[in-house]
Amino acid sequence: MNVQQLFDAGEGILRMAPNWVPRSFCIPGQRLRLDPRDLYALGIHRGGIDERWFASTVKAENGPHTGEWEGLSFVTAQAGQEAELVLFSTVIAEMGANLVGQPLWETYHGWPVFAKFFDNRDALPFHLHQRQEHAEMVGKRTKPEAYYFPAQMNASRGTFPLSFFGLEAGTTREDIKRCLANWHHGDNGILYYSRAFLLELGTGWDIPAGTLHAPGSLCTYEPQWASDISALFQSVVNDTPFGWEALTSNVPEEYRHDLDFIVSMIDWELNSDPAFRAHHQLKPQPILSVEDSKAAGYQENHIIYGNGLFRSTELIVQPGRSINLQGDEPYSAVIVQGHGKMGVWQVEAPDMIRFGQLTDDEFFISSAAARQGVRIENTSQSEPLVMLKTFGPPA
Repeated sequence: MNVQQLFDAGEGILRMAPNWVPRSFCIPGQRLRLDPRDLYALGIHRGGIDERWFASTVKAENGPHTGEWEGLSFVTAQAGQEAELVLFSTVIAEMGANLVGQPLWETYHGWPVFAKFFDNRDALPFHLHQRQEHAEMVGKRTKPEAYYFPAQMNASRGTFPLSFFGLEAGTTREDIKRCLANWHHGDNGILYYSRAFLLELGTGWDIPAGTLHAPGSLCTYEPQWASDISALFQSVVNDTPFGWEALTSNVPEEYRHDLDFIVSMIDWELNSDPAFRAHHQLKPQPILSVEDSKAAGYQENHIIYGNGLFRSTELIVQPGRSINLQGDEPYSAVIVQGHGKMGVWQVEAPDMIRFGQLTDDEFFISSAAARQGVRIENTSQSEPLVMLKTFGPPA
């Protein structure tokens, strides 16, 4: 089946294969619905599988053992388990504007964002993602991101459901340089200069590039720019030491021991904002009124918004109801609760997934299909059908 046939068979809606990513420095929280027997399916030397990426054209940055296709999404050419797989970036290249829309195709010649679940038992290291001017110096792209904490993926809250964001007002460059200078002497103490926030299910955070942050242990839906660049500023995390290269692997070689350059990667105004919560915490914003939602049989909430680069919504279709959604923008979608139909496809949130198994919970809705209108039916008589959707930059 060629790409055009694949596109036509799904009427412009692509069924995606699960895209699992391990991280050697993390312990999985076991909430991705991946069979626990498969947490180390890529080998214990690669670490546990604690991420699942959606509609990604970005290869994961996981060191010298990274697999050839690691982080890259594939499209399935038919229903069932015996299905041909086609690289998502190949489909984008061949379908162009029919898939991602004319504005995105003309500007980016591709799909410039992706989303993921990350699922860690413990807190992540205090780190940042380089702003564009620093990313360009190593031939990469910046990585702004945002978080949403879906209740459906968080039966357990992990060991540390708090996140550190930014720096306390009054923190100086010299304070952080002293922490970095102490890297090889144990815990460098950088978290003494930050502040932690208790994470709340059903809410999120906007995290611009250049923001120091240490995500907590909730399973998190993360839309982001299409990049995997980062710099760790914390030397010991969960009693595990990190080498200097964790901080400097994405720093130009001539600056890898230049503390002034390294601290310049921090957006100081943003990190020192005393009203960081007010400016960056995201509360869901209903698109429909209560009365309109009841009549229409669904509710859709803005859950990631305001950064001008990507946005996400949570769609909730009530039991036994069918809806038709029409728009201009393409989007990725993952089902986190319930079952039903979307266009020609059966959709359902799986209870357990074996590594290498195909599922019916992940899709990419093309610009052509969105304009035509996507029919979504909740075939349950008792359970909502819940979908998380991520859109790219506005036209």
